[in-house]
Formats: sequence, C-alpha cells, structure tokens
Amino acid sequence: MASLIDNDTHRTEIFDSLPYYDNDLEKNPILREKVERELAREPKPPQTLHPRVPPPLELFKDKPGLAAELARVEAHQPLAPLDTIRYQLPAPTSTPGTDEEWQQALKNAQSQLEHQRIRHTNLALLQTYGPNAWRIHNYLLEATAKQAETALEELKQRTTDINRERKNSQTQIGNQLTSLENKWTELISSILQIEMANVALDAEVDRLNKKEAELASM
Repeated sequence: MASLIDNDTHRTEIFDSLPYYDNDLEKNPILREKVERELAREPKPPQTLHPRVPPPLELFKDKPGLAAELARVEAHQPLAPLDTIRYQLPAPTSTPGTDEEWQQALKNAQSQLEHQRIRHTNLALLQTYGPNAWRIHNYLLEATAKQAETALEELKQRTTDINRERKNSQTQIGNQLTSLENKWTELISSILQIEMANVALDAEVDRLNKKEAELASM
C-alpha cells in the first residue's frame, strides 16, 4: 500500500495497489488461487441500481407511433407491407353502377390525380435543389465526423499520456518501496544480530560473575 501526502492541503490519499508495480500474483500462482477463492466467497453485488444512477431513458414517450416502430425494430419483426389499395382505381361493383358509386370512383380518381401531381412537383423540386442540398448535408456530416475523430484521437492520446505517467509514477514509487523494504529487512537483521549478541554477552557476564563468586569463596 502506498500513500501520497499533499503538502498544500495536508491531505493524505491512500492507494491500495500499484498495478504497474505489484506482480505478486504473477510470481506466486498459489497466491492467485487463494485470492480467487476469497473473491468467490464474497457475496454477490446487489442487482438493484445505486440511488444516484438515473432511471432508464424512455424514448418517444409522447410519440406512440415512433415508440411502436422502435419496439418492432428491437423485436426484429418485418416491416408491414405497403397499403396499395389507396393507389387503386376501383370501378363500381354493380353494372352499370349507381350515381353514388360513380361519384365515389370519380373522387378517388381525382385524389389519385392530385397525388401524382404533387409527386411530380416534389420530384421536380428534388431534381432542381436536391443535389446541392445533399452536398451541403454530406459536407456537414463529414465535418462532424472529422470533429468526432479528432476528439477521439485527443482522448486516446490523453489516455496514453495518463497511463504512461501512472506507470512512471508507480514504477518510481515501487522502487522506493523496494529500497525501503530492503533497508527495513537489513535493520531487522541487524537488530536480531544485536539481540543475539546481547544474549551471548549476558550469558558471558553471568558466567564471569559466578566464577568471581567461586574465587571469592575460596
């Protein structure tokens, strides 16, 4: 575990791992198995979302037609066939036909004629103004795509820089930890040697005291 102290705010941040430095699991497979067993014993995380997580977004809440179409696409259902009945010109069913039937057929023919006239007008407008409109639209799409690609490259570069900085920082901190750990081991070894020497000296002092007492009693 490493700690970092901010001198400006007197705040200590604790880092519980140095992933670019700690490689105990790679060096010791038995330790990895033990860690995996301990993780398997941990309780499963709750299925409920955190209270701060916003609720799922409901698309086309006020547009049932678009919502139904989205549900159809999500269900992978085929698109309903086009209704071609309204494009037909049915004649009166009876022969020779009543006035009302002929009036209905005439209105239908007029509607179809008007529909075709509007289609012809739209096609003429599209032929006149459509190419330039599509060029402008494609130009805007290309500009937007370039901006997104540039932003993506910048984010990738920032991510690479941050990871490189983290790796360098953690490697430096890891080397310091290794040096301190080695010094600690050396100090512990020195202390143990000193304690063993003290025990030997105490035993030698006791032996000399006993010998002096024996000589004094003669």
